[in-house]
Amino acid sequence: MAKLYTRTGDRGTTGLADGSRVPKDHPRVRAYGAVDELNALLGLCRAASGGDELRSKLGQIQEELFVLGGDLAAPHAAKKNDIPRVTAAQTQRLEEWIDDATEDVPPLRSFVLPGGCELACRFHHARTVCRAAERQAVTLANAETINDQAVVYLNRLGDLLFAWARQANHEAGHPETTWPAPKD
Repeated sequence: MAKLYTRTGDRGTTGLADGSRVPKDHPRVRAYGAVDELNALLGLCRAASGGDELRSKLGQIQEELFVLGGDLAAPHAAKKNDIPRVTAAQTQRLEEWIDDATEDVPPLRSFVLPGGCELACRFHHARTVCRAAERQAVTLANAETINDQAVVYLNRLGDLLFAWARQANHEAGHPETTWPAPKD
């Protein structure tokens, strides 16, 4: 049986999909590492969600984030047609889910502070990690060529996680905490 550890990263480098090695703090590694962290948080959201439909959607997103991580781990010049990537169609589906999630939730009239029921808090936490992953992907895109849909997908996913946080609070009957604008 193969061992879990390889010792190949003991000197602070890691292998990319094309076989090259880079430092573990390389922008590419930071980008797919942030996507991996987001995926783990979505696992927590999935475990806390009460409905089969939401669990299924979260599972689908987790699979897509795994694809996105692999896409980010492959230098663009080395990519082959058999490397899966996130697509515009997947981003469009996220937009449809945002529309569904916001249908019955009162419209926004002020900024919402993260909080509420446990599931909403988990979604808010995942949203902030999603935004961090998006920033890492943008940093990588400014240095190297990546799949254009990577940043778009993460941007829309952050919106969806916010919508799901609001929906979770609404369905739990938990009022949102809004930010009171400072008065002069």
